[in-house]
Amino acid sequence: MPRQKLSSEEIQQALADLPGWVVKEGKLYKQYKFKSFAQALGWLVTVGVQADKMDHHPEWCNVYNRVEVFLVTHDLDNSISGWDVELAQHMEKTAVPLLQ
Repeated sequence: MPRQKLSSEEIQQALADLPGWVVKEGKLYKQYKFKSFAQALGWLVTVGVQADKMDHHPEWCNVYNRVEVFLVTHDLDNSISGWDVELAQHMEKTAVPLLQ
């Protein structure tokens, strides 16, 4: 997806395909709960590598098996962009096998 600010309608359309994601504090947000700290940490590393390749920098916090994620594009006036949606999609794809 392009690195372009999304309209409210486009954000709502994207959220329809991102289970558990919401807009919170003007950012895409989701809390993941893994089975263990090791699983949460492994997911963070895997997703972190992809985020680095995208030159995207998620805001996230890990406490034991929980990871809270906020996504916003800082260089587009802290707005939600297609870039954030793309990273959220990757996060979902990576997390789903671990959460089953």
